[in-house]
Amino acid sequence: MRGTSPAKLRALALGAGLLAAWPFAAAGAAEESAPSTKTVAGLEWRTDYSAAYRAAKQHQRMLLINMTCAGSQQQAVEQYIARNPTLQAKLEQVERLRLPVDAAITVGGKSQRLLSFPAFSHLQGGPGFVMIDLRHEGQPYYGAVVSALPYASGKYYRWNPQHLSVMLDLPPGTITQRTMIWAVRIHPERPQSTYGMHHPTLAAGAAQHSTYQASIGVQGHQNFESRYHQLSGAAGGSVSEVVAESWPGQNMIDSCLDCVDSWRHSSGHWRGVSRRHRAFAFDIRRGRNGIWYGTGLFAD
Repeated sequence: MRGTSPAKLRALALGAGLLAAWPFAAAGAAEESAPSTKTVAGLEWRTDYSAAYRAAKQHQRMLLINMTCAGSQQQAVEQYIARNPTLQAKLEQVERLRLPVDAAITVGGKSQRLLSFPAFSHLQGGPGFVMIDLRHEGQPYYGAVVSALPYASGKYYRWNPQHLSVMLDLPPGTITQRTMIWAVRIHPERPQSTYGMHHPTLAAGAAQHSTYQASIGVQGHQNFESRYHQLSGAAGGSVSEVVAESWPGQNMIDSCLDCVDSWRHSSGHWRGVSRRHRAFAFDIRRGRNGIWYGTGLFAD
């Protein structure tokens, strides 16, 4: 685990589908005739994709894209932002872009609907928010979607504008890492395990073990004795682990919430998830059986 190479980290990201079919760096402008900026909920939002991407990259900022819809749901989101100065302050720290759900970009001379790209699949073809990391250059998730919050509800997921504020506070990481951390943080009992240091060695370990569980289609603490010594030595303290699996056929967001719920129903697992640790990491992967396998690692 110690000294995981950039190539290996990139391979882990590619294994999670984080960088696949990513069109934006080479994309042309979004096909719309609106002005280049628009003031909404007391904040200025860009309305041109290319300009927003260039600005975020130039200033090394996260790029938050709101794929908007007509109607009461979008109005409720904007009213919530307008009434929440704390959220507005967080939004001031990122590059902001508003596009309609039918917005298209030009790639290779051809127009293609933005939401048709796999990178936006977690919005399920509808409105919501996605976050692109253009801040952490050199990391495997640079230029990739690292968070998604659809308006559409799922099996366990229910849209709540408060979840946007939580998303903006997540530590750097891949979309699977950040969504697992987000799922822990929005639990109503406010578990504390994600408020220590998001440790890079533990993050690599959680990714690798989630990938291993997914590859064999079996949840478990396989090879933990040997992994324990490597992880503890790198993290500088005794490491503990929790694992979980989702019901089959669920999307990533629902599966992260499902894993947290399963930990809540196990007193031993919840002791690890609910209390604060010096360092932590979470990740999740989907197996060929349609089941997602989650891992949490903690160092004290």
